[in-house]
Parts: sequence; C-alpha cells; structure tokens
Amino acid sequence: MSASYEAVKEFEGRKYTGMRVGGGHSWYYRQGEWDEVKVAPDRWRFTYAVNKRRKRDAPEGSGAPVGTEYHWYILAHQNVRKLDANEYATSMTGTKYKLAHRRVANREWSVGGRDQLRQLIGIFEQNIIELRRELGEVPASRREVAYGRRTPLLGLPPTFMAGQPPLETYSTP
Repeated sequence: MSASYEAVKEFEGRKYTGMRVGGGHSWYYRQGEWDEVKVAPDRWRFTYAVNKRRKRDAPEGSGAPVGTEYHWYILAHQNVRKLDANEYATSMTGTKYKLAHRRVANREWSVGGRDQLRQLIGIFEQNIIELRRELGEVPASRREVAYGRRTPLLGLPPTFMAGQPPLETYSTP
C-alpha cells in the first residue's frame, strides 16, 4: 500500500486517509445484472451486481489492500430512453457517500450499523436543505445557522463525514 494513500490528509478541517480529494477513477462495468420490483406506482426497489475493472491498471502498491470492503450509499438520477422492445439506453449521474469500510484484518466495520443510519439521515437532511436552497426556500444564511459549514451527523464527530475518514479511527462498539 502506498504511503501517500495512508497519509493523513485534511479537507475543510476534517482529517482523512485514502485518495486525495479531487482524485478520480474511471471504471468499466461488464454485463452486470439489474433486478427490480415495482413496490408503488412511482417506486421500484432494485439490486445490481457486477464486477468492475479499472480503466487503467492501478500503480504498483497503491490503494487499499485486496479484500478491503466498503459500504457506499448512492443518490443518483437515472435517465433512460427506450430504443426498441428489449433495449434501453441508460445513464446515471449522482453522488456516492462512504458510510463504512472494513479492513482485511478486521472482523468489524469501521462504523456500526446504527451510526451508519445516523450518517445516512444526515446525508438526506443535507441534501434536502440543498434542494430547498435551489428552489429559493432556504436562504444560505439560515442553512449556515442551522447546520454550520457542513451538516453535523447527529452527534458524530466532524471527521465522520469526510470522504475517507482515517481507517483506524472508528470501530464498532
């Protein structure tokens, strides 16, 4: 594992490890399987499973060790256009949030299940405020008063929301 990946970094006063803020990846997704069930007139539940592969090979010794796991939450727009009776063109644009990770040597996730739910509630609250601000319903000053610079995660430390909190900082109680 590279020293730069493990190095503690700072973003908006929050400490984290992993890829630097602003870094990116490109991935290829091959023949995944998307299953969905309609649960309401305008709502579906879905699962999607596929292996993804880097567009370019990772630099030697970079990134997390093989076997590391992550729990992400994705908020996305899916745009679809029917091409024929059996095929659709589809694209997604959105944001993904890291809720937790598990290192190879650890049995426990970095953040327990209840704290992951609290973090998810904070993500929803932050997004609702941002959408209301886009509509002009919440002035920026009110947002700053109610939430400070970033949405607090219901009593969790500010570093909890960083894109990659230090891997060794959190453990499941």
